[in-house]
Amino acid sequence: MANVCVFCASSRTLDDRWLALATETGAELARRGHTLVSGGGCVGMMGAVADGARAAGGRTVGVIPQSLVDLEVADLAADELLVTDGMASRKTLMVDKSDAFVTLPGGLGTLDELFEVWTTATLALHAKPMVLVDADGFYRPLLDWLASLADRHFLKPAGMDLLMVADSVPAALDLIDARLA
Repeated sequence: MANVCVFCASSRTLDDRWLALATETGAELARRGHTLVSGGGCVGMMGAVADGARAAGGRTVGVIPQSLVDLEVADLAADELLVTDGMASRKTLMVDKSDAFVTLPGGLGTLDELFEVWTTATLALHAKPMVLVDADGFYRPLLDWLASLADRHFLKPAGMDLLMVADSVPAALDLIDARLA
């Protein structure tokens, strides 16, 4: 099975529906036999996705910078916790450790991770599947804006096609499983 990296929010003040989505994501990854690769945090959706994976018998790998370990937000229950010297090296290691990527709702950090992985894919530095979960239309405004970039030739249509979009976690993992088969 695959190592699937999940990008998502780490905020402690999220609505319960987003935490439930993250928990469902972790559990579904585990049911399918995948290993979760995450940002190594124990809070917000990041903590919920790891807890969901472990509750369903899955393996978890967290990648976290030392500065966040020092803030006591590390997922110490991870099967493997890799500590980096900074955020940039964290992203590089997450990409290296992963076979595919799922992006759940999130803020700036989540978008930073998504765009890093997507940009490197457009440069043919990897060919790993990437799926954006547009639960409840969360990412619809962003997707519309990105489509307008392609319409104005700031983004090649082939680049836009690299990012798959699903409206649910099972649909997202179906896309990944099909691409990895």
